[in-house]
Amino acid sequence: MEPRPRSFYILAAFFGLFLLFLYGPTLTIGILSFQGPQGGLTFPMNGVSLHWFRDLFEQQAVGDIWGSFRRSLALGLMVMVTTVVVSVMGGLAFRKRFSGSSVVFYLIITSLVIPSILISLGVGLIFSQSGLPVHWATSGFGAQLTWTLPFGLLIMFAVFNRFDKSYEEAARDLGATNWQTLRHVVIPIIAPSLIGVALFGFTLSYDEFARTLLTAGSYNTLPLEIFGMTTNVTSPVLYALGTLTTLFSLVLIGVFLAIAFLSARRKAKAGSDKGKGLV
Repeated sequence: MEPRPRSFYILAAFFGLFLLFLYGPTLTIGILSFQGPQGGLTFPMNGVSLHWFRDLFEQQAVGDIWGSFRRSLALGLMVMVTTVVVSVMGGLAFRKRFSGSSVVFYLIITSLVIPSILISLGVGLIFSQSGLPVHWATSGFGAQLTWTLPFGLLIMFAVFNRFDKSYEEAARDLGATNWQTLRHVVIPIIAPSLIGVALFGFTLSYDEFARTLLTAGSYNTLPLEIFGMTTNVTSPVLYALGTLTTLFSLVLIGVFLAIAFLSARRKAKAGSDKGKGLV
């Protein structure tokens, strides 16, 4: 085997440093969350235990951890469903050119380049000046959609750009209505992409801070609650909370990947059975 060039080792070292920079803080928080009862916020560790994880499930002197978690979970599900539905509708609409389509497209993308805190300030002002309640389920919901919808729409634009329309034409030739074609042909084909959009929508909403800061009202979401706790909590219970929320995100990603894998496997099995039936 030929020896690897020096550039390979330089790039490998750079990549290793990149991974350390990317995951090092998360691993550090995970390690420090297992401090003993007398442990602090920094190294060296003072014992090893699950004390701070148990403490996390007890009544805290400050903050509403589990209430904020429930709000973030509910808001994430709301944003996820809306993002998937609107992204599919937008992707279908942009398959054909219509008057003003370019303007609408750039208006959608613009929300990605505007600073998030300005979006939060603007949405909060609109609601307060209109006499509407500033609440995580209303103004916070709308502010987060300005972040998740552009990503969902861009994914759907790419999906429908390479979608083979002959499948739809074949369904219509067999007598299917537009709704039946969408339900039984289009949706099953783009299902893996829909799972990706759903994952994007939920995770972007679940950890969004800036666009929720001025639109959540009196009740914090989990990112806002964690930020507030950093100024009051001086124990590793904060690290335990960070570790659990990270694990929750990883489990959620695993569930979505499992759904996508099972969907692809079922589709492949259905195609195999159909092929055997034709033989």
